[in-house]
This record gives sequence, structure tokens and C-alpha cells, in this order.
Amino acid sequence: MILTLGDLSERFNLKLRGDPKVQITGLASLDAAGPGDLTFLFNPKYRDLLVSSQAAGVCLAQGDAHGVEMPVLIAERPRLAWARIATLFDKAEQGPGIDASASIASSAVIGEGVAIGPHAVIRAGASIGENTVIGSGAVIGEESVVGSNTTIHANVVVYRGTRIGDECIIHANAVIGADGFGYEFDPEVAALVKIPQIYGVDIGDRVEIGAGSTIDRGALKNTIIEDGVKIDNQVQIGHGSKVGAHTVVSGCTAIAGSTTIGRYCMIGGAVGIIDNITITDQVQITAMTLVSKSIDQPGRYSSGTGLMESTLWKKNAAVFKRLGSLYRGLRKTS
Repeated sequence: MILTLGDLSERFNLKLRGDPKVQITGLASLDAAGPGDLTFLFNPKYRDLLVSSQAAGVCLAQGDAHGVEMPVLIAERPRLAWARIATLFDKAEQGPGIDASASIASSAVIGEGVAIGPHAVIRAGASIGENTVIGSGAVIGEESVVGSNTTIHANVVVYRGTRIGDECIIHANAVIGADGFGYEFDPEVAALVKIPQIYGVDIGDRVEIGAGSTIDRGALKNTIIEDGVKIDNQVQIGHGSKVGAHTVVSGCTAIAGSTTIGRYCMIGGAVGIIDNITITDQVQITAMTLVSKSIDQPGRYSSGTGLMESTLWKKNAAVFKRLGSLYRGLRKTS
């Protein structure tokens, strides 16, 4: 793809200082950019790298544009400009058409412009919206619905009765709609009895789900992922949970069943959230936090201890075990 700085300026409403005919053939970081590349300055502390950069142009904020000799695109939010411009250079993984090795049930409904890769399986009663891509080896279960302009990457498994909206991206090896983890002990046979997970998963529009993540189906209600949610790799979302619109969940987080998370929340990596609690809107939870009770006020929450040298951590851990007795002693002397 060959674009010019003038093209990008007009398409994304960016102020241009320099020759509008300069051609842009790719995007690159400040230190790796070469002729034809557009680079980006997100943080002024890296401004010195512009002096030696070989880029054809740079996108940056107005306050960082003074004294820059190469052509510049000025953006109020350079990272947002990057996200938008990069869509022009994001190559499609698979073109339109249905591979001969794909298995498609006669009762499945396939929209116009759909691409289905080798050995993909579309089961009975499933519906695939127009211009959607189903990657190699992916399985779309019975009576499932996948919207338009959605990409299902290779080896994704979508269980029966799942609903996925428009413009979603589900990365390789994700599993949507597997049984929730529910059992009840039966003393008569001294064994666990499986609780059937008879409900499904509803996923809204413009949702992205990372590679290897799992979203379980519900036993008494659907698991719900609202519009605009972004889920990283290796995330587990338990049965009957609800994740509010535009919430972000980072990698290796585990959300137990029947938990409700509000809108516009930010959940850090490797967070653990117990079952049957509610987290309100606009909550930030930092990495490695254990959320063991509901959160009813917006804000930033953390748990655990910060990193320290091991011998110091062991000494502090020994003191931590004695906090109860130390506190009681202080109470008696006060």
C-alpha cells in the first residue's frame, strides 16, 4: 500500500507540516523506521531519537513539533492516531471464499462475502453474517450466531447456542461457551454430580478476545460480554458472569462465576476475582490483585505486597504472621 502524508492528513483530520506528496509505505518505531516509514512520538522523553531517525515523517502532539526537521502530522492524541492509521496497513489473514475442505451443515446460513478456511466446521443451524472470516480448523457450534465483519481465527471453538456480534475479533484457540465449572456433592454416592450448563454466551459488538482465552456458558443464565469489551490472552471468565461495555481485561486474569463487572473498568494482569460479587463502573484493579469482595465505588484498587529483595521479604513475612498479637499488645498499652 502506498499512501502520502497528504492522504493521511485528510483521512484522519491531522494537521500536516511538510510536503503532502511524501509517500508512506509502512509504519515503524522511532529507532527502526526507514525511508517510506511513518513513525510516532508518544512520549517527549524519546524526542532525541527523532534526530537520527530515518523516517519519512512523524506523527506527534503539537507541543512536541517545534524544531522537528522532518515532515510532521500533528495529532491531539498521537496513540489514537496511530491506532487509526495502522488499520490501513493491517493485512487480512484470509481472503474471501470457502475452502473445499470446510464442513458446512446444510441448515447453516452463510452470508455474502464470508471466508471459511480449510477444515473449519459450521454445524447445524449456525448463522454467519456477511464479510465474516472463519479461520482454519475453527468450529462454530449448533444454533450459534456470528455477526457481520467479524474475524474468528484458527482453531477457535464456539460451542452451541453462542451469540457473537458484529466487528468482533476472536484470536486463535479461544474457547467460547464451554461448560461452566459446576458440581454438587451427592452423599448417597459419595461423588460429585455435574450441574448441566443449559444457558449460553452472548457477546456484543466490537469485542476482542485474546488467544487461548475461555468464556464459559451459564447454568441459570447466559454469560454476557457487552459491546466494546477487550479481553487479553489466557483469560478465564466463569459461567453466568457479566462484563460491562468497554471494560478491558488483561492477560491471565481469572473471573469466577456469577460475577458482575461494570462498564469502563480496567482489570490488570493475573487478577483473581471471586464468584458472586459485583464491581461497579470505572474501577481500575492493578496486576496480581485478589478481589475478594464487591466494589461499590469507582477508583483504583490493589492488594498484595510490592516487590522487594527476598531476604527482606522473608523478614517482613515473619512479622506479618505476628501482626495480630502485636496489635493486641498495642491495644492493651493504649
